[in-house]
Amino acid sequence: MDDKSGKQTIEYGIVPIDVMASMSGLDFVRAIFAGRLPEPPIMQTVEPFDCTAEPGAVVIHSVPGLRHYNPIGSVHGGYAAILLDSAMGLAVQSTLPAGTGYTTLEFKISFVRGMSETSGVIRTEGRVLNAGRRVATAEARITDANDRLLAHATTTCLVFEIPKGNAKG
Repeated sequence: MDDKSGKQTIEYGIVPIDVMASMSGLDFVRAIFAGRLPEPPIMQTVEPFDCTAEPGAVVIHSVPGLRHYNPIGSVHGGYAAILLDSAMGLAVQSTLPAGTGYTTLEFKISFVRGMSETSGVIRTEGRVLNAGRRVATAEARITDANDRLLAHATTTCLVFEIPKGNAKG
């Protein structure tokens, strides 16, 4: 969709479960990144760009800003948590066949360096460690333009078959 200035704008929304279930995880993630499917509303808070997905790996770029600050004058840990959890979850999603979903069971974050509005572009990379039939594990790292580690995380996800809808007709 174009705004009044002719500039491309991002649309946010919820993808219907039957659409998600009809696609492989990799196709689903790539369709979101390409703008063929809407980005989840949570992404409005981090404004991702230049996102890529390969089987078992996702990269998301973002820029922390003043609007992400906490009361002590630095970027809130929730900003990093959104990026890390998203990168890990989407990396897991990218390994799943059509009709399969996942949910996060747990994740752990370690903050290494603080971020500020002067941090510039940061890179979040999520990678699957193991993708099993029922459980998948992944890790993610946030680095700055100088490849310094800012935060890292691990996750465990439950993998499940997406229940078939009841067709009414």
